[in-house]
Amino acid sequence: MSRRKRFLKLLFGLLLGVLVSQFTYREPVCDLAEDGVQDPVPGHGLVLVGVMTAAKYLDTRARAVYDTWGRRVPGKILFFSSEGSASRHVPLVPLPHVDDAYPPQRKSFHMLKYLHDHFIDDFEWFIRADDDVFVKTEQLEELLRGVDSRKAWFIGQTGRGSSEEFGMLSLESDENFCMGGPGVIFSRETLKRVAPHVEECLGRLYTTHEDVELGRCVRRFAGISCTWSYEMQVILYHNQSGEAAFSGDLKQKEVHRAITLHPVKQPQHMYRLDKYVKGLKIQSYQQECIDLHRGIASSMSQLGFAIGHLPNASLVEGLPLFPATRGSRGYLGDITLLGMPQSLTRHKPRNLDEVLDWELISKTLYSYKDLNPRRRIGSSLKEGLNDVVRDIMELINSYSKQRGRVIDFKEILYGYWRLDPVHGVDLILDLLLVYRKYRGHKMTVQVRRHAYVQQTFTGIFVREVGNFDSSPTDAVPVHKKIVKHIISTFEQIPPIFPSVIAPKRQTINFILPLSGRFATFRRFLKLYEDVCIKQQEETKLFVILYQSEGFEDSRGAIEGLQRRYSDSGVSVVYINETFSRAKALEYGLKFLSDDDLVLFIDVDMVFDARSLQRVRQNTAKARSIYFPVVYSLYDPKITNWSFPDGFTIDEESGFWRQFGFGIVSLYKSDYRKLGGLNLHISGWGFEDVAFYDTAIQSELRIVRSTDPGLVHIYHPIKCDINLDTNQRNMCLGTQANMLGGRKRLEEIYRRHKHLFS
Repeated sequence: MSRRKRFLKLLFGLLLGVLVSQFTYREPVCDLAEDGVQDPVPGHGLVLVGVMTAAKYLDTRARAVYDTWGRRVPGKILFFSSEGSASRHVPLVPLPHVDDAYPPQRKSFHMLKYLHDHFIDDFEWFIRADDDVFVKTEQLEELLRGVDSRKAWFIGQTGRGSSEEFGMLSLESDENFCMGGPGVIFSRETLKRVAPHVEECLGRLYTTHEDVELGRCVRRFAGISCTWSYEMQVILYHNQSGEAAFSGDLKQKEVHRAITLHPVKQPQHMYRLDKYVKGLKIQSYQQECIDLHRGIASSMSQLGFAIGHLPNASLVEGLPLFPATRGSRGYLGDITLLGMPQSLTRHKPRNLDEVLDWELISKTLYSYKDLNPRRRIGSSLKEGLNDVVRDIMELINSYSKQRGRVIDFKEILYGYWRLDPVHGVDLILDLLLVYRKYRGHKMTVQVRRHAYVQQTFTGIFVREVGNFDSSPTDAVPVHKKIVKHIISTFEQIPPIFPSVIAPKRQTINFILPLSGRFATFRRFLKLYEDVCIKQQEETKLFVILYQSEGFEDSRGAIEGLQRRYSDSGVSVVYINETFSRAKALEYGLKFLSDDDLVLFIDVDMVFDARSLQRVRQNTAKARSIYFPVVYSLYDPKITNWSFPDGFTIDEESGFWRQFGFGIVSLYKSDYRKLGGLNLHISGWGFEDVAFYDTAIQSELRIVRSTDPGLVHIYHPIKCDINLDTNQRNMCLGTQANMLGGRKRLEEIYRRHKHLFS
């Protein structure tokens, strides 16, 4: 083919694609009757779904079904209940001479008779469903359109009864039934053969199981059994968890693969499941959009258009490739982002600082950017990896049935990941898989495969919300109305910890162990005076003062504060023994009752009124303990800061002390329930780590978050060579972390590299 013909063919293809997309788009139509019930579908349809329910569930389960997947059925849906039932929320058929007694055998058979008598010529397929099943209607339509509806079909998840019921259901060795919960599908021909004999089947019941008797009736009069197919256990999925089914994590392969999900007992879980499935559909559309953009970019590159010029490109004069501009209704997205081809080199760094670094994933996560370069994989990354692996396995097994094999995921042996702030996430994974061949020469073998994955960002979207105020004359700005709406919404939500949010603020009892360090204590005492005493905060301070260097100066400072403020709330306990932080805190607790809120604090800490409020909000008796993550300042000799105005919270001034647990707020009663601190630990640290380990294993909720109001002022740390090995290693690690930021230390090393040789 000549170059000119190839060009014309490519141009024709692009024009045809644009024209087809313009003329095939249709606005969604929502046609509701006055009473809120969907109008009947005229003419022939694909499927008619009959949902069995009861009068007591019409406004809960049945309504949840109709509000979610029921409105997307490719045909029609009807709900069947007892005689005399009524509802204005769902299209209801009250069956004459039928009650809501269980088992619903009469209701089931009469529902099928009704579907046959009124709709047998209007639909190809008929489904018997319960009001606690969720149906993915698009996948259902795809399944049914691939089966010849002119034949007799009885489709469902095959059942033979539980092990206790074998031989008690009057089933022959070659007989079965379709389990009712996940849904049962009849072709028109099957329903024609069975419906005329409903009363006869009801007159010859052998068991109390409705689905067993329905299967027996179909076997007798239609001459067919339920589909003998293992695949139906996946397509029509029944969860064995009962009431708890689909109430937890929905990111499961069964949820992704199934067409029907059963049972969904609570209406709120039905709505939640529906939202999750819609989210999966949105993700599918987003991926399709990316694929189309990549195709357009690849085609246009053959015409000599660079991807950066595509937003303003034209196919021919007067016909722009993307006619809708950013912000308009028909805008199709950023082609320079979505059309970027897949490549591990799509990010082009302009200098050393822009080079993206890879982090190693194995049983743990290795990262030089973190204070702890080897740490456990966080929940967000773990969830992301699970999503990626699930999508990979779905893609690998998409044609497994035709190929007679299936590949199962076993584990990630190792991997690398990095974040590109512009384009997305890159992953390299070494996967251990299990290959199972079940046709021909059957085999099962473990295999390793590398997966190169890119998760592409789709851009930032801004959605303008409507006017929350019903008054048309109100001239309040939209952003203020949004804030007002959010506030009013939260006011209707009960507090998580009602005992904390009270008219009178809970008194915070500071317990401060102190040995020496008078200059630092004087700073702390001045801060307590300014924040707590002068601002009339509900606080008390218990100083556990050890007799050591600076003892008299510290005692004099406390007595001076007590003289200036008669209601200072400051008390002091004098101790004449070797310093132990754990014992000091115990001494302070003796002056408090079980209902008192306690804050263990160190003399190196500074705080503000907001941090005190967070202590009150995050600590609840018998419910939660607050372990704030404090900001710890680096050595001022390296970072060149001075307290209090010489630093900002950033990577150069300090770091968030993720592995410090000494600052904690809790109620004394909870402290006692946890067994308290280990009083046998002496020397630097470790007693707080042991206490934290005990706390996280308890039933109490652990609140752990960064608190910008709590700042640890740098001071030198001396690690006694006689410390226990674990204590000394922790001490040396903290000592090293507090020197300075990585970049600053790197600069010092480069400047004085000759000193390290």
